[in-house]
Amino acid sequence: MSEDLFGGGGAAGGPAPSGSLGDAAGSHLPLAVRMRPRTVDEIVGQGHLLGPGSPLRRLAAGEAMSVFLWGPPGVGKTTIASVVSQSTRRRFVEVSAVTAGVKEVRAVLDQARRDLRVGQETVLFVDEVHRFSKTQQDVLLPAVENRLVTLVAATTENPSFSVISPLLSRSLLLTLKPLTDDDVSALLDRALSEERGLRTADGLPYELTEPARQTLLRLAGGDARRALTYLEEAAAGAEAVGDAQIDDDAVARAVDKAAIRYDRDGDQHYDVISAFIKSIRGSDVQAALHYLARMIAAGEDPRFIARRLVVLASEDIGMADPGALQTAVAAADAVAFIGMPEGRINLAQAVIALALAPKSKAVITAIDAALADVGAGKIGLVPAHLRDAHYAGAKKIGHGQGYVYAHDAPHGIAAQPYLPDELAGARYYSPTDHGAEAALAARLARIEQLLGRADPPARQPDRR
Repeated sequence: MSEDLFGGGGAAGGPAPSGSLGDAAGSHLPLAVRMRPRTVDEIVGQGHLLGPGSPLRRLAAGEAMSVFLWGPPGVGKTTIASVVSQSTRRRFVEVSAVTAGVKEVRAVLDQARRDLRVGQETVLFVDEVHRFSKTQQDVLLPAVENRLVTLVAATTENPSFSVISPLLSRSLLLTLKPLTDDDVSALLDRALSEERGLRTADGLPYELTEPARQTLLRLAGGDARRALTYLEEAAAGAEAVGDAQIDDDAVARAVDKAAIRYDRDGDQHYDVISAFIKSIRGSDVQAALHYLARMIAAGEDPRFIARRLVVLASEDIGMADPGALQTAVAAADAVAFIGMPEGRINLAQAVIALALAPKSKAVITAIDAALADVGAGKIGLVPAHLRDAHYAGAKKIGHGQGYVYAHDAPHGIAAQPYLPDELAGARYYSPTDHGAEAALAARLARIEQLLGRADPPARQPDRR
């Protein structure tokens, strides 16, 4: 459901803000909410978006525009919406794409249309906009195009893949960068020093030791919300034993296990699996095991990992180590058979084997080249001597005539045309000199000579 964060009209002097972005000063609210910046100048990080005359400053100043805020969790997307809600006289409405349907979106837009007739503008904040269906996004399009509302949409996924092009083309895309350790450290200092931050039962500030700070920065991983949540829990633990000092032990007691930065439905999913594949392709076994561990610890489907390894075994190794495909398939079968957590061992063995194997892309290059010729219409007629001659009347029309049985020929290789005439000179498979493929290259060259082909395929460097 949507929520009018200013209650009624939202003008100056009206009811106090409510909802997830309102009443940020309430002491009962989580520290991460209380510490949200109140002005653009209080936003930490994102300096590339905060220069004089930047879109963010113009948006906060009340200029009518629609923006998509794209960035990882905890970098300030909701914070920016909060700043806008407190710095303009426009009615501010929040919609969560997780819970709102087309009916709720239409209701917000209908109210915005009525308000505009009496001079009241509306800012519509859509959280997790990537979860909106195409139909829901289509509903927003006319409102954005006609500036019925100023849309502020937050997403952790690349809008180029999750937002319809017409809506994206009518808005500004602002990319938020992950916060640095210095950015997060500054937020910790602010939470420890400001009145709206942390205080002991006696109203005194807490002291954060340097080892505890470094632990918080490591666990936060650039996520401001996570850092402040951990700090608040650590302070509560220190308070429980009557201590005003937050040390490393207090942080350890408050945080059982660091939440891993990995979203199985978002960009992190694609980024980590991409790094995983590229590390194996690059023969960096240490990096490959790191990304495997990240996926396993985050609960990634092990079958998905195994499938990717099976593809890689042929795409990036191929005939340089023909056993790589067998290893990958065996790992996939083992994972399906025994499940997790034991399946992690099988996956690790396959990852190590594939990372250390010689690499070649000759297999995928060969099939893609052959498919390209077929797609371009280079198919031709099957040579008559290769056509099926096992039915009555086939020989009368020349099928099978002149065919030489390979097993009766010297070396088991019959020198006769196999490709259609139009493709007589085609060369698809060009082995590299990596691993077992080096021997195949020598064998292929000899076969080409026996087949009567003057120009055998040259060995190709494996560049990828």
